[in-house]
Amino acid sequence: MVKIAGSREAASGQGAGRRAAALALDEFLPYRLNVLAQIVAEGLEREYSAAFGIHIPEWRILAALGEQREMTARDIGRHSRMHKTKVSRAVAHLLDRGLLDRRANETDRREAFLKLSPEGRAIYEAIVPMAKAYEARLTEGLSRQDLAAVDRVLRLILRRVGTPSREPRDTGA
Repeated sequence: MVKIAGSREAASGQGAGRRAAALALDEFLPYRLNVLAQIVAEGLEREYSAAFGIHIPEWRILAALGEQREMTARDIGRHSRMHKTKVSRAVAHLLDRGLLDRRANETDRREAFLKLSPEGRAIYEAIVPMAKAYEARLTEGLSRQDLAAVDRVLRLILRRVGTPSREPRDTGA
């Protein structure tokens, strides 16, 4: 039994009948969201990895640059919620493969602007239909009302947790 300082019941053992309920992970929303996000990402990764040798971090960078056109690695990390070391490794891999172009930031020499190279854009444009088809398979059979409810709930939760401006922690995931 865990004793709580200053708790007469905990010190005497009388609080044993009033323990906090165990946390049922399979019913805990943050855990379920994390597992769902990981499973969905891995499922999509299987498709574009087999075709293009692109993994989750590389895809997030291609997707961010495909949408935003040009960003710094720091901005990509904030946008995609990836830790800077993961972004750095993925950017290096994509640069080595010739999928990104880099332009020096004349204002701040510590960073560079990144954009998709023509080869990177071609891969991005080939993956987008795969991603949309995967999304369609995930939502197949859901009514418009169900999809609207999912969207509404996700937006509400995202507003509640906010969008931290700091870089994400490296969770090893």
